[in-house]
Amino acid sequence: MKFRHSLVLSASLSALVIAAQLPKDAYAQEVPAAPVPGSAPVHQKQKSATKGPSSRGSKPRSREIESKSPELIIVLGAGQARETQTISRTAIQEYTPGTSPFKALSKLPGVMFTSSDPLGSYEWSQQIIIRGFDQSRLGFTFDGVPLGNLAYGNDNGLSIGRALQTENNGPATLTQGAGAVGVAASNDLGGALQFTSIDPSDKFGADVSGTIGSASTWRTFARINSGLLKTGGKFYVSYNHQDANKWKGDGVQRQDQANAKFVQPLGEHLKLTVFGDWSKRAENDYQDLSLSQIRNYGYNLDNITGNYALAKQIAYAYQNSTAFPKGIQNQDTVYYNAGGLREDALGYGKLDFRVNNRLSGYVMGYGHTNSGEGVWVTPYTATPAQLGGSPLSTRTTEYDIHRAGFIGSLTYKIANHAIEGGFWFENNNFNQARRFYPLALDGSPSSTHWYKNNAFATQWQSAFNTKTYQVHLGDTWKITPKLKVNYGFKSLIVDNTARAMDGSYLGTAVPTAYPSGSLNASNGFLPQVGANYRFNHNHEIFLDYSRNMAAFDSAQTSGPFSTTVAGFQALQGRLKPEMSNTEELGYRYHTKTFQATVTGYYVQFENRLLSVTQGVGIQGNASVLSNVGGVISRGIDTAVNWQFAPNWSIFASYAFNNSFYQDDVMANGTVSAAIKGKNVVGMPRNLANLQVGYDDGQIWGNVLMQIQDRRYYTYTNDAYVPANDVFNLNVGYRFKSQNFWLRGLDTQINVTNLFDKRYIATVGSNGFINSDPSRTFQTLQAAAPRMVFFTIRKHFN
Repeated sequence: MKFRHSLVLSASLSALVIAAQLPKDAYAQEVPAAPVPGSAPVHQKQKSATKGPSSRGSKPRSREIESKSPELIIVLGAGQARETQTISRTAIQEYTPGTSPFKALSKLPGVMFTSSDPLGSYEWSQQIIIRGFDQSRLGFTFDGVPLGNLAYGNDNGLSIGRALQTENNGPATLTQGAGAVGVAASNDLGGALQFTSIDPSDKFGADVSGTIGSASTWRTFARINSGLLKTGGKFYVSYNHQDANKWKGDGVQRQDQANAKFVQPLGEHLKLTVFGDWSKRAENDYQDLSLSQIRNYGYNLDNITGNYALAKQIAYAYQNSTAFPKGIQNQDTVYYNAGGLREDALGYGKLDFRVNNRLSGYVMGYGHTNSGEGVWVTPYTATPAQLGGSPLSTRTTEYDIHRAGFIGSLTYKIANHAIEGGFWFENNNFNQARRFYPLALDGSPSSTHWYKNNAFATQWQSAFNTKTYQVHLGDTWKITPKLKVNYGFKSLIVDNTARAMDGSYLGTAVPTAYPSGSLNASNGFLPQVGANYRFNHNHEIFLDYSRNMAAFDSAQTSGPFSTTVAGFQALQGRLKPEMSNTEELGYRYHTKTFQATVTGYYVQFENRLLSVTQGVGIQGNASVLSNVGGVISRGIDTAVNWQFAPNWSIFASYAFNNSFYQDDVMANGTVSAAIKGKNVVGMPRNLANLQVGYDDGQIWGNVLMQIQDRRYYTYTNDAYVPANDVFNLNVGYRFKSQNFWLRGLDTQINVTNLFDKRYIATVGSNGFINSDPSRTFQTLQAAAPRMVFFTIRKHFN
């Protein structure tokens, strides 16, 4: 799935929830950008393990505000020299279990997240854009492990929903401008999102929950915590099954997943953490729509998975140039079926160590394997007569990832300096192929089925290897009690190699049309510098500058290798990696009941790679790729959190973003697409969120309104989807009783799209196009109508 900035005042407001709870000199301290488990001093962790519940997976250390009104946002930006906010674990858990944490993050300023399913977990339609940068240009990590670019056909990672069960989510941290120099990401031009997992608890216990809801949704979850073992270690294991029908059409969204985490102190200054994840997901796709289709058929138009006979009639009509069935305009009006299948295994082992009071660090090794298929039943290629003779066949895009890596860091404190340096290395072998499988003339095929070993055609197949080398060095210098400066740089080298192999048809070799070769993206000096000045306990300002580079994609469906051999040869020696220069200036204000921030930013995006989709998505044609100059983004991020009465709070955020292309697209000396001055596709100019919440310790609830401005899906801005405003409701009750069955029991109801708004959720599910005057390009996903979910949880100890 393809989705697809001098210093100007701009701003980001966000609630400094922990501000009132910090000591007076806290703002002169460097607060970590992301609370990665195990990053604290080892001996401190051991002490807490012997005296009470773990700080993760149990009540937060600071209980004054948490007990009265669990906060929605904890801003680790206090003392930071960049715009940074963190969504708390509490806020994530208020959503329906199984909901993507991106939905909770989407209320933060500058963040646009959409999905056509109510939980935000349907990967084909997942889209996140921050300050004009789509997910292919954002960095994502989980407990420090790189998750890759989160594209649908991910070649270097996996989505957070397949890496971690939502019930095991810890805080999630967003840095809108640029991630810290040590973030393990080779594409974080526009910011970084760092997810974390909870640690096992010190006490033995079990957690179970069940969810039911609209579209026959049901989800079960169970987790067992060992409590402290005789060795001082502790672990948990958890499992869930989730099943739901699509909200329109026929099909399922199904996932089984297991997590396990083990934490073991190895002496006073050494700690081992081991984590494992397994996930198997199958989801039937929703139909990609065009504006014309929505006008003619409505938002409920979908694949006709339950009607194989009609699908064959459409294919016959297309192949024989005869009349289409009544109500069908052409072969792309509806398809029989499409789906995504993914199976992942992810694990890491981490050693935290402290040599003395000055020197500490960690080393981590990780591995990830993935098997995946994107499945589409196509009328463009018929099944050969000798193999069944259906006018349809199943077209797959097949994925296979095997990656392993190492990450390490050392921190040395001396005088008023905290010097930190580290490395990241990853070796990734990725195989990808486009194949066609036979379908019988009679009998409906399975809607979710792994196709293997009997393909009659291979359109293309390629093997890719990507090696990533990154080192970084930085210093945080507390010049005075009020002024702190941090500065540093990273060096990044990414080597990409592709080996395209011949295809085949009924056993006969077909020469490949795709390129083999090597590319390299490297930069030895990518600097970051920032400063934070605290006027007093309530006021602080910050400013920062960073330069980043994005490596090339190693895939047949995105990046330089997705074009033709001739196209790749034309790019050789001329293609440059994308670069960004980000400047921010911000202000923060905080009291016990009112917190706010405002950040202004200017971003210059250089060497932008523009990919233009050729034909409809089901055809899978090679894209046209070129460096098309730059993008300038200017904007303001604002947010405020106000506890205006006991148990009551308001959170509001607003973001203005003006991202536009600096140059026209040229081909052979002439303008092929006049996009200079046009808005960047997919990113609305205005985003706003308003949430009113109540929590008295037992009854809690909130109503969230989210507003998105119009979004363009053509580079020339001649086609767009209108603005929308959507409301969501979350309410719950925590039982306070010593009765065995009521103790640890809580319930909640979640209502998505409260007023049943019909609107377009995802823009660019099939990529973007230069122009769409007829409004027929199918790259839009309809949003789910109002849906209701009920959850009950029980904690046993």
